[in-house]
Formats: sequence, structure tokens, C-alpha cells
Amino acid sequence: MSIPLLAFELTETNRDWLIHRPLAILSYIVVAVVLRYVLHRLIDRMTKPRVRSGTPRRSFLAPLQERAERAIGDPQARERRVQRAQTIGSVFKSGVSIVVLAWVVLQTLDTLGFNVAPFIASAGIAGVALGFGAQNLVRDFISGMFMLLEDQYGVGDVVDLGDAVGTVESVGLRVTTVRDIDGTLWFCRNGEILRVGNMSQGHAVSVVDVPIAPSVNVERACRIALRAVLDGVEREDIAPDVLEKPELLGVNSVTAGAVTLRLTVRVRAGKQWAIRRSLTRAVLEAFEQNDIETPNIALAAAPVS
Repeated sequence: MSIPLLAFELTETNRDWLIHRPLAILSYIVVAVVLRYVLHRLIDRMTKPRVRSGTPRRSFLAPLQERAERAIGDPQARERRVQRAQTIGSVFKSGVSIVVLAWVVLQTLDTLGFNVAPFIASAGIAGVALGFGAQNLVRDFISGMFMLLEDQYGVGDVVDLGDAVGTVESVGLRVTTVRDIDGTLWFCRNGEILRVGNMSQGHAVSVVDVPIAPSVNVERACRIALRAVLDGVEREDIAPDVLEKPELLGVNSVTAGAVTLRLTVRVRAGKQWAIRRSLTRAVLEAFEQNDIETPNIALAAAPVS
């Protein structure tokens, strides 16, 4: 009788450790898994547009996308909004996972009998110390968040960040990478980016500057140049990217050896360089066909005395 009684007493003594506390820890883990799943699903619903009858549902980030909404018919603009929303959603989901994991760890330690107050206090002190010691890192993260929210640029955009000019290859919360025309990959800290010139957003203006000799009739040259540009924008490979009718601005500059005429045309963002090269070639060919003399390069570069 003494042995079974001893076993029964040991079971009663350790009931809390063998049943109650493991069940409590298991319940915390289950709640954390369910909470993480629900929050991740909620973030996905808010950031990923669902397609119904060919029309995408706007996410909760829509108020921050008013500039992109002006180009709602542009598939690239829609894809851009989706990509940005998914990036922000990924950041939010990572933050949720970290918070839920920290909660489970603290609750588990508390259930096992540890005093979690020193851990919380130490974490607060460490956070303050880290904030002071890593101000630049925090600034980079905050700047990166606002860049994503405000859609200042995205992957594939041609941007001018000051020291780096080129195509954006990746956008992170801390660093943005830009590859310039020479192939050099620049790593730009988001906190150090003071201004952004985005040449791939909204629309662009293709500027066509063509020189003529000073002796040429300017009015006739303007008519020929404008006709060449009008014909050029009607080509099948250019017409879809042209947003407005070309405009002749007239004489842009005068030097000792050349008079430069300027024409402009509003085009889709990112197409301005290709269209400018094509239209410049068309104007020069029209000048050659109509005997419009172009200046000698060496003479045109000479300053007026």
C-alpha cells in the first residue's frame, strides 16, 4: 500500500508541471499560430487586389496611389501598384511574425515561473541603446518605408538620386540599388537620398533639338522639321507611346555656326529617349531631302566672338 500511495502523492505534487503548464504553453502556441495566420491573411486581403470581372479591387493603400490612378489604364501602372502593395505587405507580415513570436516566448517563460519583468526592462533599455547607436540604420528603414508608401520609385524606373543615375534594380527598406549606363551597380542608403528625379513615372517629354546652318531660311526649316516629326509620330512603333500632338517651340539657341530648332512631344514615361532618337533621325533625313544645310560641327561649336 505504501508504494502506490507514494506514486499517487508524486503525481499530485507534479500535476502542475506535467499537465497544467504544458497545456498552457501549448495553448499559447496554438493561439500564436492562429493569430499569425489570421493577421497574415488580413494583410494579404488589404494589400493584394482581387480581380473581379477584369477590374482589380483597390487595396487600403489606394489613398497613397492617387498619382498612379491618373494612369489607371496603363498596365505598367497597375503592375507597379500591385508590386508596391506586395512589398509593403511582406514588411507588415514580417513585423507581425516577430511580435507574435516575442509574445509566445514571454508567455512561455512566465508560465515556467521565470520573472519576465527584467527581460522586458532589459529589452526596453537595449532598444533605447540600439536607437541611439544605430540612428542611421533607423533613418534608413524609416526613409525606405516612406519611399515605398509614397511610390517615389520602383524596380525598373530610371532615376536620378544625385550621385547615382540609372535603372533601379532593387528597392529595400535600407538600401536601393541602381545600375548606371556603364553597368556600375550603386548601393544607395535610403536615409542619404535627399531628392529623387524619376524619369519613368507618369509621362515624359521627348525634346528634339536639330541644328541648321545660319544661312538657312528658319521658317522653311521649321515647317519641314514639324512635318517630319508629325509623320514620325504616326509610325506604328511610335504612335502607341505618343500622348499629345508634337509642338514646335522654334529657335532654341543661336551660335556662330548654328541655329538650333526645338520640338517637343509628350510621350509615355521611359519612351522619351527612343522616340527622341527616332524623331531626330527623321528630321535630319527630311533636311537632307529638302536641301536644308546643317552646320559644320567644328564651326557650330565655336563661340561667338
